[in-house]
Amino acid sequence: MTRLALTAARLLDGINPAVDGATVVIDGDRIAQVSSGPPPEDVDTVIDLAGRTVMPGMFTCHFHSTYHELGSKPNTPYGDEYPPSYLALIAARNLKAALDCGFTGVVGAGGSHDVEAGVRQAINDGLIAGPRFWSSSRELSTTGHSNDGVPWHWGMPASGAVHLCDGADGFRLGVREEIKRGAQVIKLFVTGGHGTTAPKDRIEMTRDELAAAIDAAHQRGALIRGHLVNKPAILMALELGIDIVDHCDAMDDEVIAALVDTGATVVPSLYFPERFLETYGSGLGFAAESISADLEHMYSIIPKAQAAGVRFVLGDDYGAMGFPHGEYGGEFRLYVEKAGITPLDLIGWATRNGAELVGRSHDLGTVEAGKLADLIVVDGDPSVDIGVLADRRPVAVLKGGQLVSGTLGESR
Repeated sequence: MTRLALTAARLLDGINPAVDGATVVIDGDRIAQVSSGPPPEDVDTVIDLAGRTVMPGMFTCHFHSTYHELGSKPNTPYGDEYPPSYLALIAARNLKAALDCGFTGVVGAGGSHDVEAGVRQAINDGLIAGPRFWSSSRELSTTGHSNDGVPWHWGMPASGAVHLCDGADGFRLGVREEIKRGAQVIKLFVTGGHGTTAPKDRIEMTRDELAAAIDAAHQRGALIRGHLVNKPAILMALELGIDIVDHCDAMDDEVIAALVDTGATVVPSLYFPERFLETYGSGLGFAAESISADLEHMYSIIPKAQAAGVRFVLGDDYGAMGFPHGEYGGEFRLYVEKAGITPLDLIGWATRNGAELVGRSHDLGTVEAGKLADLIVVDGDPSVDIGVLADRRPVAVLKGGQLVSGTLGESR
């Protein structure tokens, strides 16, 4: 256990605008002191950051760890592109990529063949390097959903990324099985739309099925999230207590009010459809006009929802075809330049809001004494220039006070 001081730093604490001349003292895995001026005398190591910015480690909250060029192999069942052992290695690589980019917290949104829990354990045991990881279930869907794409005559009950359930009892059992296998986050496909070939106005689950799934997850202490695009489904899920709304494409004043009332979190995940539109247009069964209209609507409504108090977080469908893991920076530019979110507010999405989502605001998400020392050091002020986060990786990443990526420079 050593005491480390990061001095002469610009501090972005995750709440307030940046201040210069800060000193952050780390004792073991915790932040011991945040102050201005020179470091205290009782530290073992001093690093002069020479005006570089210290900020909280970030969260990405819609993460498919096992995705790699998903959709590029025709006639391959969803999630069965590789055997489970290979998928675990893909997941480990993608999680390390997120850590190197400053995401010390990652929340799963669907993984194949139940490998995420094992990879999470390997990280926690120190076998591999990775972020704090909230592992996901397979994606729970009903029979005949657009993700249930295995031809019936193949004799496969479901593909590797999908867990088929039907009826309230079926979903209750399905959720319990996924939690038994190590899932901390349950992923449901409630509607079509937003990257699926099913129509966006289609609701794929009954109210009883959705209620049973949410109840079962909460009984076992798991978060539960849903692919939710159309307004009736969004409102139904919010009424029943869902924790995370993925996409929320039909957000309007009534949906905003329900989100604020319930405290649910929204992951818009708009970077993938934006990139898909640029790359493929009206291709692969999707209509460019519809994608463009959905994007423009969301860009216009997100600032209103933000002002009303809706909690937003970052995350997207990285690993899909033409959308590789590691290219997370484009999200920062997207929400600032297209939706008009201020850089400081967006940093709040990535830090404080992520910690709140996973119930860890007491020890993560801000730079405060007593919290875990999950920190990143960047060259520049991202609250003024979002390109500091969008266009380059952090100079250094610390997790629990340990340097896990980059360098802090010379000590004295």
